[in-house]
Amino acid sequence: MSKQVILTGLRANNDLHIGNYLGAIMPTVDMARQKADEFQVNLFVPDLHSFTTPIDHSQLQAAIMNNVRVYAAAGLPIENSNVNVYRQSYVSAHSELTWILDCFTGFGEMNRMTQFKDKSAKLNEDRISLGLFNYPVLMAADILLYDARYVPVGDDQTQHLEFTRDIAVRMNNQFGELFTVPKAVKEQHAFFGKDQGLRIKDLQDPSKKMSKSDETGKGVIFLSGSPDVARKKIMSAVTDDLALVNYDHKSQPGISNLLDLLALTSGVSIEEVNTKYSGQTMYGPLKKDVADSVCSFLEDFQSKLAKIDDKALIAKLESSEAAMNTQANETLLKVQKAVGLR
Repeated sequence: MSKQVILTGLRANNDLHIGNYLGAIMPTVDMARQKADEFQVNLFVPDLHSFTTPIDHSQLQAAIMNNVRVYAAAGLPIENSNVNVYRQSYVSAHSELTWILDCFTGFGEMNRMTQFKDKSAKLNEDRISLGLFNYPVLMAADILLYDARYVPVGDDQTQHLEFTRDIAVRMNNQFGELFTVPKAVKEQHAFFGKDQGLRIKDLQDPSKKMSKSDETGKGVIFLSGSPDVARKKIMSAVTDDLALVNYDHKSQPGISNLLDLLALTSGVSIEEVNTKYSGQTMYGPLKKDVADSVCSFLEDFQSKLAKIDDKALIAKLESSEAAMNTQANETLLKVQKAVGLR
């Protein structure tokens, strides 16, 4: 590979909401736009990862394709030859390398993973899958197959990246230079910027991030939802009784969340938004402006989504998957020879 590789996964679950869009999708799209001329940018749909916890498998295919459409509608530069968009399961080397790496991974290493502990604590013991347990090994294979140096990681993924570095070094020490070791977390943050998008909060409980798992749905704005419904949710958003607009996530999380939403959906800096609204004593006008901005955003986005050319999207997936199979199989063969399988 002539260019250094940036690799990141696209979301594969359904019911994407505006928090996903502003906090994860747009930062990924912006990164691809900014870096694709200098780097090979690998964007894969982690369809194998998607059922490490129970899902409705009858909806998985539709969710995968819908979410690829969402990224395309958000402006992902799929026409750029340096940008690869591919489905994880369509490159069998991901699964094959995972098994090899599994055999060089300790039970204790996986058992110490915080994300496994957090997710498994929410499940019945019989529903905790081995896939959830060794998820970090598959993630390591995702990265190491392509010699990826740069992988944007949130705080919940830092352990997994450090494991990827550890297993790469371990294999290299035992068998020679098999893998490119990705950069450490600190260097990743320096490269991408520490804050990759804001975490939009729930409109009814601004102490927690917006999530589709909210049972009522009153605090969540879905990308596919009606703008009129979104307007009602914003107008009934929880604020406080201070009667003073101030951007402070600790003392006024509800108001701060609304200001973030306004800035991000209108394309105006948070500093400009603060200058306009700071000190106002009535929350109604702010809510109305946020609702107008979010509704306009949803209408524009849904219009773009409806115009996505599925044939062009599938052609991109297929061409990327052909290229990724070639690259991944070269790495896999090198590993297979080293461990005596070839």
